[in-house]
Amino acid sequence: MAQVAITVNGSQTSSAFPSMIIGSAAAACGHDVTLFFTPGGSSLMLKGELEKIRDQNIKGMPDIVELYDGICSLGGKMLVCELCLTAKDLKAEDMRKEIQIVGATSFVSSLPDNTITFCF
Repeated sequence: MAQVAITVNGSQTSSAFPSMIIGSAAAACGHDVTLFFTPGGSSLMLKGELEKIRDQNIKGMPDIVELYDGICSLGGKMLVCELCLTAKDLKAEDMRKEIQIVGATSFVSSLPDNTITFCF
C-alpha cells in the first residue's frame, strides 16, 4: 500500500474535516497515514479541541473525534511541528496522547518516494 501524508495548515473546520476524512479513508483502505500539523493547525491537537468541533454538530459532517480515533487505531501517525511550541506558546503535555512532536525535517525524511500528499 501507499504512504499518505497530510499536512494540516489551519485549525478551522475547513482544514480539520478534510484532513480527518481523507486520513481515515486512506487508513481504512490499508494505507500508511501520517498527519503533520504545522503551527497553524497545531491547536487542533490540543486535548479537547476536536471535541469542541464535534459539539458544534455541523450538519452533514461526521464525528471528527471518531475519525481521529479511527486513524490512530489503524496505525496512523499524528505529528505536530515542534515550532508550534514556541510560535503558538503551546505545551507538549497539553496535546492529545497520540501526538509526536517532530521537526519538519524529520517529517519529510520519514516519507518514502511513493507518497501521496494532501495539504489542507
